[in-house]
Amino acid sequence: MTIIKEAAIIYFLVINIAAFAAFGIDKFRAKRGAWRVSESTLIAFAAVGGSIGALLGMYVFHHKTRHLKFTVGVPVILAVYVIISVLLTVLI
Repeated sequence: MTIIKEAAIIYFLVINIAAFAAFGIDKFRAKRGAWRVSESTLIAFAAVGGSIGALLGMYVFHHKTRHLKFTVGVPVILAVYVIISVLLTVLI
């Protein structure tokens, strides 16, 4: 495995863990009326490669599951990443 592939795997693991944690932290803070993680930040985590972590966080923490931009947006972002990954795998 090349160093680029290893770095990509590490990046996606870290960003997905961070996205999952962000949804958990936001839910925790929402219950306590504390400062919240912005919706744009949560979507950004998904957009930069953390869509699996974001989707898992949504359903594990039952958070943002009634918001259309999350219930549709995050799976669409994940689908785009899957398609791009398949295409890159086939082409490279």
